[in-house]
Amino acid sequence: MSESSFQDDVLGELGDDKLTEIAGLLGTDTAGAKETVAETVGAMTGDIRQKADADDADGVEVRQAIVEVAEAEPPLEGVAALGGLGGLLSGGMMAGVLAKVSKPVAAAVSKRTGIPAATISRVIEMLIPVVLAVLAKRASGRAAGTGAAGAAPGAAPGAAPGAAPGGTPGTGGGLGDLLGEILGGGKK
Repeated sequence: MSESSFQDDVLGELGDDKLTEIAGLLGTDTAGAKETVAETVGAMTGDIRQKADADDADGVEVRQAIVEVAEAEPPLEGVAALGGLGGLLSGGMMAGVLAKVSKPVAAAVSKRTGIPAATISRVIEMLIPVVLAVLAKRASGRAAGTGAAGAAPGAAPGAAPGAAPGGTPGTGGGLGDLLGEILGGGKK
């Protein structure tokens, strides 16, 4: 089975109705909306990767959020299930991380595309629940398929908060591998 990109998974989860809604918001067709969504999601995941590598409070928060996503209960299927993602939508750490990166991502995408940052911010607001759903699905798929949840003891919840920044070499690599598996591409 070929592995789809994170952007493709977000577009698939988004569905035609939401994509049409985003196209209307952007004043473009669905092809233009797909392009903007892919660029926005790429910028979001790039920012998350960069923050996860940082040896500061933001880095700790992102690494904790990744562990939280990886250990969450398997997600329900479909966009209708967004309310039941194990608390990810109601105060989960990854929702907070995505909210924090939204403003700089909107500014960066706006600069590259010429679309007003306020419009990109509205698109990001629509994308956050979908991105959370895809993250949760990918994390549970990795956990079931590769034993990522079983491999998580190296990056266990107790280890991630304090030990993640410099911690043990295995912890950082394991968490980095998990991030690569969830977001795809594994390259930094």
